[in-house]
Amino acid sequence: MNIGHLVVKEIKHRKLSFFLGLFSVSMATAMLVAPYSLLQVHDQCTNRIMQAKEDALEVRLDDLNDQIRRTMLKLGFNIVILPKDQDLAEWYAHGEGHATMPEEYAGILAKTDIMVVQHLLPSLQQRLTWPETKRNIILVGTRGEEPRSNTNLKQLRDPVEVGTLVLGFELQQSLSLKVGDEVILMGRSFRVSKCHEARGSRDDITVWVNLSDAQAILNKPGKINAIMALQCNCPNSDLESIRQQVAQILPDTQVIERKSKALARAEARAEIRSRGHKALADEREHRERLRQERHMLATILVPLVLLACTIWIGITTFSNVRERRTEIGILRAFGLRSSKITSLFLFRALVMGMVGGPLGCIIGSLAGSRLGMLLDKTDALALPFIRPAVLLASLALACLLALLASWIPAVIATQQDPADILREE
Repeated sequence: MNIGHLVVKEIKHRKLSFFLGLFSVSMATAMLVAPYSLLQVHDQCTNRIMQAKEDALEVRLDDLNDQIRRTMLKLGFNIVILPKDQDLAEWYAHGEGHATMPEEYAGILAKTDIMVVQHLLPSLQQRLTWPETKRNIILVGTRGEEPRSNTNLKQLRDPVEVGTLVLGFELQQSLSLKVGDEVILMGRSFRVSKCHEARGSRDDITVWVNLSDAQAILNKPGKINAIMALQCNCPNSDLESIRQQVAQILPDTQVIERKSKALARAEARAEIRSRGHKALADEREHRERLRQERHMLATILVPLVLLACTIWIGITTFSNVRERRTEIGILRAFGLRSSKITSLFLFRALVMGMVGGPLGCIIGSLAGSRLGMLLDKTDALALPFIRPAVLLASLALACLLALLASWIPAVIATQQDPADILREE
């Protein structure tokens, strides 16, 4: 007698009983797959959120760097390299000194790998009287930043062209000068190329000229008295380490730092970065806590649902066995062995598992992913891919669950004496 043929006949004859069992197997499998899909969607959403926040932080830091670059035009450079014999009291009191050093020192420093100092601006400055106007001014000679080797940095200050000058606000206002005017400075003719707005500092009485023009006016050819530098990586270094590096390269110099400007710049960048990374860490911790809570809930609910489905499958199988006691008794009376009858019920359960496993896997994946989207309030995620390993595991588990739930009722039915069954009927 063909077992497969009997199973097909059995399913057709008792459709409701089979579909109730199939429903139980599918729900059991779905409850196993749904938490996996839910956590998969949660992980996808977490990665998307964290990537968006990291991108936003990088954009914010880039914007901050651009703002710092622009504000440094007003704040000035925060590290000053001076001749070693320069009296610091004189420098602090007047903002300039009389000691000088060779102009090529800036080029030597620019060719080294002291990357902590990025922008280098050699200058020659001195307080003097502008004889043609009888005004006390600060003359600053600069030729623009010294280009660094192996870098492509944007200059913070534009160079002053030879034969031109830039005026501070107070000088421009009091002398009624404007861009394009020709003026005489220390017996030399210059054209006004730019006039600064009011800054409320010594810059308002400053005249900027090209470094070569300043050297000629002050009779200091090839000399400078300061190298202004911008320490771009302030949070990762300190002044003492910079002093040591500069001393190895230029032993006849000393380094001072304009603390207020340096700290304002460093602290702004460090604070944004620190807050950004803390926000990322907090968000990641929050998402991980949510994941653990959902995983814990799944570990509680899944065994309960599996137990309920197993009991339900057992009840439906046992009910099917009781309804078929007479048939079982007749089959036993005709000589059909107990193992053959047991195989009939187990084969029916196997069909339940093979059909209900994939069906439950699909239902669980759809339900878990949809629930994940609702919990995370997003519709931007694609449905999670059902991995072959998960599909095979759900199929095997569904078959095993159906077989275990059907085995005990099948054994009980086949162990009864057929004579007693027929006598009762």
